Amino acid sequence: MLVLYNFGIRIYYVLIVVFQFFNKKAKLWILGRKEIYDKITANVDINYKTIWFHFASLGEFEQGRPVMEEMRKLYTDRKFLVTFFSPSGYELRKNYQGADYIFYLPIDTQKNASKFIDLVKPEMAIFTKYEFWYHYFDQLHQRGIPLYLISGIFRPDQPFFKWYGSLNRKILSFVEHFFVQDEGSRNLLATIGINNVTVSGDTRFDRVAENALAPKKFEIVEQFCNNANVFVAGSTWPDDEKLIAELAQEYPGWKFIIAPHEIKEEKINTLTELLPSGRTARYSELKLLSDKTENIDSFQSKATASQTLIIDNIGMLSSLYQYGKIAYIGGGFGVGIHNTLEAAAFGVPIIFGPNYQKFLEAKALIKNGGGFTINNLKELKEIVSRLQNTEIRKAAGNAAGKYVMESKGATYSVLNYIKNKKAV
Repeated sequence: MLVLYNFGIRIYYVLIVVFQFFNKKAKLWILGRKEIYDKITANVDINYKTIWFHFASLGEFEQGRPVMEEMRKLYTDRKFLVTFFSPSGYELRKNYQGADYIFYLPIDTQKNASKFIDLVKPEMAIFTKYEFWYHYFDQLHQRGIPLYLISGIFRPDQPFFKWYGSLNRKILSFVEHFFVQDEGSRNLLATIGINNVTVSGDTRFDRVAENALAPKKFEIVEQFCNNANVFVAGSTWPDDEKLIAELAQEYPGWKFIIAPHEIKEEKINTLTELLPSGRTARYSELKLLSDKTENIDSFQSKATASQTLIIDNIGMLSSLYQYGKIAYIGGGFGVGIHNTLEAAAFGVPIIFGPNYQKFLEAKALIKNGGGFTINNLKELKEIVSRLQNTEIRKAAGNAAGKYVMESKGATYSVLNYIKNKKAV
């Protein structure tokens, strides 16, 4: 099985090399790993002990960030190293001030893993949610370096629990301790003889709760909202946007903020064409007007007159939900919904499409009345119509916010375990 794994890794690398000529992310993936060991050698100070955090992408970074930031407060004499697998994580967080070193993770071969760990010499490694790399895990294990998985989530359909998953199970055997989100994950791991498990919950709750206490303020958005009822749609895809465009026409008195998952120019143009003509503004457009004193009247006029605001940049969404009376989370008509917790933390009702089954928090929100799932435009309109009732809307929002507040604490569960083990 290891032979097949190594072969698959090499095939993956070859495909990325080919796709770099047609795909921007693939090109960044290759360029970011160019001369990676020289970069590590030049930057990592081996006179300090190092704690290594690895994240697949941006979502996992935000999930593991509370643990890393609390550990920095505890272990001020350590250096913190962050690695990403995906460009969508690295490129957006490469200048993050909460880590001393930030790199792409070299692809998982025995040679790469051995060299990386020899250069970094981590005192411990912490991976978030998933990304199970055989050689990195094996090399950490061989050197006696503790490896922790935080916010883990396991499902019966994963290879670990299949007859053909012997190599996958071996990878798990290299982990010092698992911090999982739910009892179901702990029970699944027990079926394959893994019992070094703590049900800690999901560290994302700590992150979103902290963000909701002190969200970024956006004057341009506040001018646009102008005390109206606001519907915030985050991480939307075309199927989501078609529904929201129809909804906007049915509720001309509401304001709509749409933050698309993809902000390429052609995607924004397509979205703009769906929306009411003459009543749509881009955030970048309003910002240009607001930046010049002589255009301030034009800015105010455009902002207040527009019904829909398209957010054509990255990084604002987690704080935009503060302006919403209702939130819609995209992705449910595709591979799966995006982050519902960022919105729930602000105590607003959450709506999303039908593909949510892999997300515990979405199922919990539906169960407690804070979340609603839809299959089509008719169902979306029915739910939004119900939420026009202020009391119903407040009750749903309170249920969403309560769920987040009651689910906090995973970060401290992880930290307490590590401190008690005297791992650092």
